[in-house]
Amino acid sequence: MRLQESRYEKSAGKSRNGYRQLDCFAKRRDLAEAKTDLATWLAKWSARYPRLTAWVEETIERTLTFFCLPRQHHKHLKSTNMLERLNEEIRRRTYVVRIFPNAESCLRLVRALAVETNENWMEANRYINMDDLREHKKLALRQAA
Repeated sequence: MRLQESRYEKSAGKSRNGYRQLDCFAKRRDLAEAKTDLATWLAKWSARYPRLTAWVEETIERTLTFFCLPRQHHKHLKSTNMLERLNEEIRRRTYVVRIFPNAESCLRLVRALAVETNENWMEANRYINMDDLREHKKLALRQAA
């Protein structure tokens, strides 16, 4: 019995290894480095996981767009904590109401929560400093000219 478990653990670890390596692209310093590592990753895993690698090739450009933003923003953009907090708040508020008369009333509540969250986020602390983004855009425009 123990032998079968160890085989399963080893095979599960190997299949997850490709996904773990894919997560590491977000930690690269720039877009060129990420694309180089991506090409290596695709060559390594395309024979074993053709559907996964085909999907990655189709969608990776959208994923790597955050490299166009300032480096200071990267750590905030890789996290989904803000979305998870908003979803938790929506769940909490809709649980209080429990039964909505129609879909529009539920949508109104969710919209109001989203607007309230956005206003609080804009007025309170700055999760992402937009001054860095403005400076980054100015620098990019100067380099392009």
